[in-house]
Amino acid sequence: MASCYGRVVAAESERQAARRQAILDAAESLFLEHGFTGVSLQAIVRRSGGSLATVYELFGNKQGLLRAVVDRHRDRGLGDIEEIACSASRPADILLTVAERYHGFAADPRSVDFLRLVIGESLRDPDFGQAFHHDMHDCHLHGVAECFERWNAEGKAEIDDPLAAAELYFSTVMCDAPMRAMLGAPPEPTERAKLAWRLQPFIDRFRIA
Repeated sequence: MASCYGRVVAAESERQAARRQAILDAAESLFLEHGFTGVSLQAIVRRSGGSLATVYELFGNKQGLLRAVVDRHRDRGLGDIEEIACSASRPADILLTVAERYHGFAADPRSVDFLRLVIGESLRDPDFGQAFHHDMHDCHLHGVAECFERWNAEGKAEIDDPLAAAELYFSTVMCDAPMRAMLGAPPEPTERAKLAWRLQPFIDRFRIA
């Protein structure tokens, strides 16, 4: 009896996961085609199938759906960043690889399109923008700062203020990528050699191994 119940629960979970992905796929396509304000939840349901009740149950509202779409895109592009940061490679090599991933993610045309959507909604609803900034920026910032603290403890770096250094690291890596996205300018190509050149003064300043 218990095993039968378990199979039913698993099947329900699979169906819900499939519904969730279908809704995200539809929302992503429609948001990119028509903009956030130009799309209704009803239009998303018509394309994905299912019901409005399911959308509200899974995402809360249209802003929650946009957050979920962007989160999925971020996870696809940056989902292994923590694994890279915790690897046994030299810290300087880790910083360069992570920089390459972040810069490539920011330069990806779809990332730029999503950023413009988020900026537009943030101007309309500052609370949404602040929450998004916390989830997308602050969490990654603190993750890098934790790496710096660990390298300090291991004698692989001399970073007096890990959080401030993490902010400097991201500024060095991203340069004017957000401004380019807002103004519709072509993103800067991701070139490992150029990123290495940018990071070298940072690595030297903090004596990163």
